[in-house]
Amino acid sequence: MSKDKNIKPVVLQVLPELEHGGVEAGTIEIATELKARGIKNFVASKGGRLVYELEKAKVPHFTLDLKTKNPIKLYLNSKKLEKIIKDNGINIVHARSRAPAWSAYWAAKRAGVHFMTTFHGTYGLGPCGIKKLYNRVMTYGEIVIAISHHIKNHILKYYKINEDKIRLIHRCVSIEKFSPENVNPQRIIAAIKDNNIPEDKPIISLIGRVTHWKGQHKLIEALAKTKNQNYHCLIVGSDQGRTAYTDSLRSLARKLGVIDRVQFIGHSFDIPALLMVSDIVLSTAIEPEAFGRAAIEGQAMGKIVIASNIGGSLENTIDGVTGKLYEAQNAQALADAIDWALNLPQKEKEKIGKAAIKNVKDNFTKQIMCDKTIAVYEELITK
Repeated sequence: MSKDKNIKPVVLQVLPELEHGGVEAGTIEIATELKARGIKNFVASKGGRLVYELEKAKVPHFTLDLKTKNPIKLYLNSKKLEKIIKDNGINIVHARSRAPAWSAYWAAKRAGVHFMTTFHGTYGLGPCGIKKLYNRVMTYGEIVIAISHHIKNHILKYYKINEDKIRLIHRCVSIEKFSPENVNPQRIIAAIKDNNIPEDKPIISLIGRVTHWKGQHKLIEALAKTKNQNYHCLIVGSDQGRTAYTDSLRSLARKLGVIDRVQFIGHSFDIPALLMVSDIVLSTAIEPEAFGRAAIEGQAMGKIVIASNIGGSLENTIDGVTGKLYEAQNAQALADAIDWALNLPQKEKEKIGKAAIKNVKDNFTKQIMCDKTIAVYEELITK
């Protein structure tokens, strides 16, 4: 590898697909920022609706079946990636998920270019830790980005890795997108009308994938325990076709007598507008979030955030300042936190909202994340 300090990064980001989620959002954010800075870069994935964002930014995308876990296909993908690397003068391969990371690692090694990873989650270890062998590729990067202290501690606890090669870079929020000033009244009106949201009650929102570990069932249990019953709750997000859990949530809401105050919206393309409609934003995970982007998005919009006291929420939500942390899995504690937020005087709500926006601008902007990530690329190139 050349040690010429004038050499520029040429980056290939590799991930399974580009449908939705934090991994995908981070990939798009880095790709568009690299393009804006005149740094040549590419993305490889199975594709998806977010490829459109790359096309808008004029960032080339290579479509490969990188979602596969089939060992033969992993090897074949590595050969295709190797050709892409050589044909396009790529000198850094940045893998963001385990299966495609194996293909990317083999390809980078054969092509003689730098390989790095972003460790996005606390990947399951399986019985007797058998999956650690599969997960370990995420530690093979010359540099490994951890998206929170929680993830960094997880890596150090379960994998033999030199702490010196870990770089802590928190996930972020696009202030351009998640900013009260940038959501016009027409979008707010549309969000209310399109979803039939009542305008005479405080709105509580839980936004995120509808799945058991996100804790939507604990929220419904908590709603039945609140002393203040003057609210309307929005559960926003896709169950990705796994309808059994969604059906169980509706049944639970009926059983506990809160079905008339709970609304299931499904996937929404205008989350900032829904956040502007909201008074309280929740993050109710019953297992540690790697980072917890929903809590940061709520704070960026100046909303009171209530989050469970585990995982990334401990790093992005300041208890009593930008919102409230409650004991995870404890429905009564969540109910008490909701009552606290509903009963706050208006001046206190405004104070918390301002502190929340400042917290995001000081620590979790897209610019901060991009600056730190691009610094890692430059560090690799000058090694």
